[in-house]
Amino acid sequence: LQKCTMCSYIGNFTGIPTDCPHREKNGWTGDAHLATETGLFNYDTAIAYEHWLDTIIDLQRPNGQLPGIAPSSGWGYNWGSGPAWDSAIFLIPWYIYLYTGRVKAICKHYDAMKRYLDFCTSMADDNIVDFGLGDWSHLDMERIAPVALTSTAYYYVDALLLARFATMTNHDTDQTAYTKLAAEIKSSFNKSFYRGNGVYANGEQTALGCALYQDLVEESEKDKVVSRLVDAVKNNANRPDFGILGAKYVPRALAENEHVELAYKLITQPDFPGWVNWLKQGATTFWEKWDGRASQNHIMFGDISAWFYQYLGGIIPNAENPGFKHLIIKPNTVEELDWINVKYKTPVGTVESRWDK
Repeated sequence: LQKCTMCSYIGNFTGIPTDCPHREKNGWTGDAHLATETGLFNYDTAIAYEHWLDTIIDLQRPNGQLPGIAPSSGWGYNWGSGPAWDSAIFLIPWYIYLYTGRVKAICKHYDAMKRYLDFCTSMADDNIVDFGLGDWSHLDMERIAPVALTSTAYYYVDALLLARFATMTNHDTDQTAYTKLAAEIKSSFNKSFYRGNGVYANGEQTALGCALYQDLVEESEKDKVVSRLVDAVKNNANRPDFGILGAKYVPRALAENEHVELAYKLITQPDFPGWVNWLKQGATTFWEKWDGRASQNHIMFGDISAWFYQYLGGIIPNAENPGFKHLIIKPNTVEELDWINVKYKTPVGTVESRWDK
């Protein structure tokens, strides 16, 4: 799975991060940010990402709107965009900062991030944003988690990040305003999508994983939501029931809440749909769809490599000490593995994490 991820990543980063190297060759922003942590763990990509961020910002309209691809000849503003994709301008600078300590992209694009967040506010109805593609490449697009849920969750994350960036760049008034906005979004999110008893929306894996991963669940309800997510995965024979957004949320939400074993089973179970099911069919790169009907070299399901580093090897970036100036090591053993050997070259030296039974 690691080798397959690397082949997909390399095949889709030639000058810019792309969706596939043979058909579209487009710089889809959603595909890129979903795989950024995998890129930063495995390669020295920070400066390449910074260069591509310049391209995205160059495409921003005066009202803050962004296209879903960069570069663009003018296409992608009114279809293919939305917060789940556009948040690349917040998330990629944030990941670069976490993994390397570099603040260049945050400082350089602060005003553009603010314009985009204000654009989302202009599109929001009672703090709910309902535009974008949602949990793309789900096995059954009729059953995806509500687009409004995933888009609003990214709107919330963007507001929190902008508040943090405001502190870093001495925009104190903005810090207060966007912290307040984030709190209002969280309240509206739970009012709109939380059904009680641990259920978000219709109980989709992505809906539950999103609420947990994006930290939108009230603390008093967290155990119930985690339990619902565990049941949703187990009741589906440990198989994915999500698209590209859930592929990042669900394994991470499980691992962050003491269910690393189940997340590992989800990633490695051999039946359809699933990552290993692709390998059983001879795949050497990840596919665009679980059933293989479209491209057979896409990176958007590729966060699992970063998951291996972080939750099996236990190498964890620390927001309070970016660039691994302070190292957190928290490995997890799983029943089906006898050993792990993970090596990562941080900006301050190489760290190696090994365990065996």
